[in-house]
Amino acid sequence: MKHLLFICFLLTHSVAIGQLVVQDLTCEYMPDPSVVDEIHPRLSWINRAKANQRGQKQLAYQLKVASSPAMLKTPDLWDSGRVTSDESNRIPYAGKPLPSRQSCYWQVRVWDKDNKPSAWSNVAKWHMGLLAKTDWKAEWIGAPWQGEEAIPKPKGGPNERTKILPPPAPMLRKSFTTTKKLQRAVVYTTGLGYFEFYVNGQKASDDQLVPNQTNYGKRPQLPEALISLPDEFRDYQVMYLAYDITDKLRAGTNVMGAMLGNGFYNAPKFWTASYGSPRFIAQLHLTYADGSEAVIVSDKSWKAAQSAIVSDLVYDGEIYDARLEQPDWCTATYDDSKWEPVINREAPYGKLVAHTAPVDKITKIYPPLTIEKLANGNYKIDFAEEISGWVRLKNISAPAGHTIKITFNANQYSGENTYIFNGQKNASYAPHFNWFVFSGVEISNWPGELKAENIQAEAVNTSVTESAVFETSNKLFNQINHIWKRSQLDNMHGGIASDCPHRERSGYTGDAQVACHTVMQNFEVKAFYKKWVRDIVSAQIPATGYVPNGAPWQPGCGGGVAWGAAIHIIPWEFYRQYGDKGILVDTYEGMVGYMNYMNTWVNQDGIMYSQRTGKDGKPLKWWNLGEWAGLEQMPSDELVHTFYFWLCADITAKTATVLGKTSDAEQYKLLADKTKKAFLTTFYDRQNGTFGKYGGNVFALKMGVQKNQYEPVIQSLKKDIADAGGHLDTGIFGTRYFFDVLADNGLNQLAYDAMNKTTEPSFGHWISLGSTTTREHWNTSSSHNHPMFGGGLSWFYTRLAGMQTSDIQTGYKQIVFKPRPVPDLTFANYYTETVYGKAGIEWKQGLSFEMKVNVPVGSTAVVFIPTEIGKSISEKNQPLANRNDIERLPPEAGYQVVKIGSGVYSFKVK
Repeated sequence: MKHLLFICFLLTHSVAIGQLVVQDLTCEYMPDPSVVDEIHPRLSWINRAKANQRGQKQLAYQLKVASSPAMLKTPDLWDSGRVTSDESNRIPYAGKPLPSRQSCYWQVRVWDKDNKPSAWSNVAKWHMGLLAKTDWKAEWIGAPWQGEEAIPKPKGGPNERTKILPPPAPMLRKSFTTTKKLQRAVVYTTGLGYFEFYVNGQKASDDQLVPNQTNYGKRPQLPEALISLPDEFRDYQVMYLAYDITDKLRAGTNVMGAMLGNGFYNAPKFWTASYGSPRFIAQLHLTYADGSEAVIVSDKSWKAAQSAIVSDLVYDGEIYDARLEQPDWCTATYDDSKWEPVINREAPYGKLVAHTAPVDKITKIYPPLTIEKLANGNYKIDFAEEISGWVRLKNISAPAGHTIKITFNANQYSGENTYIFNGQKNASYAPHFNWFVFSGVEISNWPGELKAENIQAEAVNTSVTESAVFETSNKLFNQINHIWKRSQLDNMHGGIASDCPHRERSGYTGDAQVACHTVMQNFEVKAFYKKWVRDIVSAQIPATGYVPNGAPWQPGCGGGVAWGAAIHIIPWEFYRQYGDKGILVDTYEGMVGYMNYMNTWVNQDGIMYSQRTGKDGKPLKWWNLGEWAGLEQMPSDELVHTFYFWLCADITAKTATVLGKTSDAEQYKLLADKTKKAFLTTFYDRQNGTFGKYGGNVFALKMGVQKNQYEPVIQSLKKDIADAGGHLDTGIFGTRYFFDVLADNGLNQLAYDAMNKTTEPSFGHWISLGSTTTREHWNTSSSHNHPMFGGGLSWFYTRLAGMQTSDIQTGYKQIVFKPRPVPDLTFANYYTETVYGKAGIEWKQGLSFEMKVNVPVGSTAVVFIPTEIGKSISEKNQPLANRNDIERLPPEAGYQVVKIGSGVYSFKVK
C-alpha cells in the first residue's frame, strides 16, 4: 500500500521533476501591471537551470490564465496546453476575449531538454483597463478659480527668468458610502499635468510626478513658437493609472481625493507650449462580495479647495505655505462645507491609454555629507553626487510665517523651493510636483541649528532598475561608467529621457538615439522604451513624414536629421537587444515616412543636406543641425546628414527583411548602397586619403569604405588621434562610433588610451573637475548634466569586456563573447539581464588568460578566446581538444572560436 501511495505521489507531483525553474514573469514587459489595454497582452518569463546545468533549454511551455488564483486549477480564461516551442519572450495571450476591468492571474511551466516538466511558476497577474471610450462614465473636472486656458506665456526668450505665480494647486474630494462587504475596489484615474491620488487620508501609492509625459492634445500656443510645427501629429495620448484601493476602504463613509499640479500640461516658460489648466478624472469601481457593483465617478458633485502649494511650475519650483494646510482634508471626519463645487473641464484631445509603463518614484536617499553654516547665517549642505529630485525636511519647527528658501547648486537654472512654517512642531516637507537638480543646497533663514537628521536628498526618476554590472581594474573606467549612469537616471522623468534635467527638461530625440543602446545595456528599460517609442511615432507629421527633434514635442527642441533618425535607430536597437519584432511592426510605417521626408533634401548626386526654413523663409539653424557638441570644428552638416540618411536606409532595409517585406528590403538596400557610394565619392579627399577629422573618418569606417580607401583612411584616423594628443576629437554622434570603430579595425589600444585620458577633451577630464555626472560639452561650458556622450561607452561592454548579441539571432538568443584585452588592464567584468536571464563575461590576464562566461537558458554563444593557434586552451582544467560538448569553429585572427550552449564555462589559455 505504501508503495502504491508513493507511485501516486510521483504521478501527482511529476511537475517538479524537471531541471528548469520558471521565474520573473512579466506582462507587457511589466511585473504584475495594474492596468493593460492591449487586448492580447504579451507574456514573458525566464528559465533558470537547477545546479548550473549546462546545455539546458526549453522544449515546450504551458500557460494558464484565470480570473482568480483559485481558478488556475481549471483555468476559465486560457489554457494553452503544451506548446512545443523554445520561446519564452512576448507570447501573446490567446484565450477568451478579455473585457474591460478583467483581472488575470497566470502561471507557466516548461519542459526541459529531457522533456521533463518544471514546477508551475509562482502566480503573476495583470489587470485590464477601460478598453472602450464608452466605458468611461467619469467627467473631467477642475478648480472653479481656474479657467480652461493655460497660464499665459511671458514675453522674452528662453533665458527669461520672470517669476510667474500660478493659482494655488487644487485639492479635490468626494465622499461616498459602502454598506456591504467589499470584494474589490479599483479606481481608474489621471490628472494633468501631475496628480496625487488619496484615499481616507492616505496617498494611494508611492508614485511621483504621474502620469508620464505625453503629447496630451492640441495646443493653441504652438504656432507662436520659434521652432513651430503644425499641430497635426500622428497621435495624441493621455495616460491613466489604476489603483487597487480595496484595503484602504472601510464600511461606511469613505473619501477619495486628489491634488493637481501644473506639470508640462501647464508650463508657460522657456521651451514649452502649454495645453491648458490642470484637470482630473477618476472612475471608481466597487465590486461587492454578493456580486453587485457600484461606480463612483468624477463629476460636479466633487468639491474643491486651494492647497498649501501656493505655486508650482516645472521650471520655477514650488512655494509651500504650511499655514494653508487643511489636515485630514481627505478623511470622512473633515468638514468640507466651505469647499467650492468643482467645474467641468474639457476632455483633452488625446485619447486615454493605459499606463503600462514605469512611473517616477523616489529611487535613492542621500544623507548630507557636510553641513556648513556660512558667514551670512545661511546653511550650505552637500550630498554625495548630483541628482534630480528634492530635499526632504524632517522634524522641523518654527513660528508661523517663518519662511525659508532652498536654492540648488546645479550649474544651470533648476528652480527654487520655498517653505513657510505654520507653527506646528516636528513638521516634515518635500515638494509634490517639481524636481530640482543639485549636489548641494543652500538654505536661507533656517530657524536655529540645522542638523543632519533634519534633511535628506531624495533622487526622483522614472523607476527603471539597473540590470548590469561593469567593472575593470581601471578605476577611471569604473568611475566614468558610474557618472554616466547617474546622469542618465537624472534625466529620466515621465517616461522619457531628457537632454538635461534642469535647463530644458525635454525629450530630445537626437540625444535619445545616440545613447539608447548604452541605456539598454545598463538598465531594465523595455517598458520605458515601448512607451517613448510610441511618443516618437505619435509626434511624426503624417503629411510629410517629418519626425520632430523631440518627443513628446515641445517647440524648444532644436536638432536636425540625426534627431529624427531616432524613429529608426531606437526601434532597431530595441530589436537587437530584446529580439522584439513587434516594435519594428509598430514603427515601420514611421520609418518609411521619415525616409520619404529625408529624400526631399537629397540632391542629384545622392547627398542629403537639410535646409528647412523658418518663418522668415531662411534656413533655421535649429532645424538643420549636423554634429553637436564637438570641438572648435565639426564635420560638415551635409556629411553628417548623408551619413544618417544612409544609416536610416540601411535600418529600413533590415527591418523590412525581418518583417518579410522582400520588395521593400530590396528597394531600401539599393538606396543605402547608392547613398554609401555617394558619401564615399563626395567626401573623400584622395590627395590626403581622408574623410576629415572630427569624426569624418569614423563615420566613413562605420559605413564601410572602399578597398582602396581603407588603408589611407586608417592611417588618417591614427593621425587625427595623434594630432589630438591621443584624445578623441568628436561630437556626440562621432563619439557614438569612435571607440567601436577603433576596436573593430585593430586599433583597440588607441580606443583604450583615448578613454583613459584625464585632460580635455575626455570623460576623465570631467571627473578631474569634480563632476559626478556627464556633460554637454567637452569643455566647461553649458550644461554639466547631459547623458548623450554615453553613446560611446558601449565599447566598455561590447568590445573591452566583450559581450554583445549576435546580429543573426538578436535579443541574446545567440551571444557573441569577444573580449579585446589590452596590456594595461588586468581584468574586466560585464553582466547584464537579457530576456533569457543573466548573461555575462569575466576575464583576467597575467601569467595566463582566463575567461568565464555565463550563457542563460534559451541562449547559445559563440566564444572568441584570445590566443594564437597552438596555444594550450582548457575549460575547467580539461583540454579543449578533448571536449565533445564544446563545438570548435574555424579560428579568426588572434582568436580560437568555439560554440557552446547554456551554462557557465571557464576557459584558460596558458
